[in-house]
Amino acid sequence: MVAKYDHIIRFNSILTACLQRYRIGRRRLLSFLSALLALSAAVAFTAHAGDTIKIGLVSEITGVNAEAGSYTVNGTKLAIETINKNGGVLGKSLELVIEDNQSTNPGTVLAFSKLGGDKDIVAIIGPIRSTQVQAASPAIAKAGIPVMIGGTDPGLTKVNNPWVFRCRPNDSFSSRVIADFGVNTLKLKKWAIVHSTDTFGSGGKKALEDELKALGVTPVLIQGYTNNTQDFTPVVLAIKKSGAEVIGSYMTNSTDTGIFAKQLRQLGVSAAWVGSATNTTDTAIRLAGEALHGTYGVTDFSVDANEAAKAFASAYRTRYKLEPDVYSGWAFDATNVIAQAIMASKSTRAEDIRKGILGLRDFKGVEGNYRFNEAGDGLSGYNVLRNEKGKLVFIKHVEFTR
Repeated sequence: MVAKYDHIIRFNSILTACLQRYRIGRRRLLSFLSALLALSAAVAFTAHAGDTIKIGLVSEITGVNAEAGSYTVNGTKLAIETINKNGGVLGKSLELVIEDNQSTNPGTVLAFSKLGGDKDIVAIIGPIRSTQVQAASPAIAKAGIPVMIGGTDPGLTKVNNPWVFRCRPNDSFSSRVIADFGVNTLKLKKWAIVHSTDTFGSGGKKALEDELKALGVTPVLIQGYTNNTQDFTPVVLAIKKSGAEVIGSYMTNSTDTGIFAKQLRQLGVSAAWVGSATNTTDTAIRLAGEALHGTYGVTDFSVDANEAAKAFASAYRTRYKLEPDVYSGWAFDATNVIAQAIMASKSTRAEDIRKGILGLRDFKGVEGNYRFNEAGDGLSGYNVLRNEKGKLVFIKHVEFTR
């Protein structure tokens, strides 16, 4: 029994010796020791809290776009694992804090509010959906820390919010590539535009319509639809009736693209198709199968676009046994941009990170070379890909000046 309580006996002996030598009252000494222990614990906690640099991620963990969200999480985690393996940032490891937006606008607002309320989080990687970014814009401004977004609606960086940075090119560029490729390369003038009626689809439709007009083309059909539509028969029949030679599309969800593609071919529409980035996502390709063969996608991410993309694709396949796509590619870049900005500024203060992002010059990411303007746009180039029997074949990269 003596051995079991030996530490208590020793402490009591030390306490008694202190009382006798320094004539300190027992109650006063115990109060002092209690304060000393509390201070020690606080210092230990602070030191532990500073061991990592926290980055937030708002993604679609549940809901209709959960599969796309998993690719975003994969890309972010791969970047963090790689950074930490190479020594971290400022001698510290990056730590990821994920909030599920449930694939909804209200969920996105709540997720940003939670992450923005955590004072240890220095930056946030936001959603790829323009409509979700738009809904969360006030919460992003309130958080007051850098937020990387994947939404491509041009208006998202025109609301005077200094904390928004887009790690993808916007659709004022993609619409130019879609229109030019369809009219001048495919030599097709009879267009149908199919678009989601959300922020992304409506903005893309307007931009594409304007670009076609500049090329002397008036679409024979402009047809909107709501996200998560299960039956595209009315849309397909309208295309068939219009006699369109080529379809230009801005479809938000990969699942919608897959369903539309199948119903398009089942109902005998053989028009050429030049679509936005969802035509090239792994989810859409697997869901649509042969229905997407021979179609084109205009996207910011392509495995064959540059050496950084090739290296990323190899690492992604090894890590996840999946094909990388735009969902994972842009998130990988966004994480690395944050890390580069922190290292450049040698600080985790929000304003310093912001200045670090704006100060990046030709940072080579998987989606291109980043150089952010004051509005928060970092890229201005798109790739044209063709679906050759389920394999995406790189055709060309088109870069614009800003």
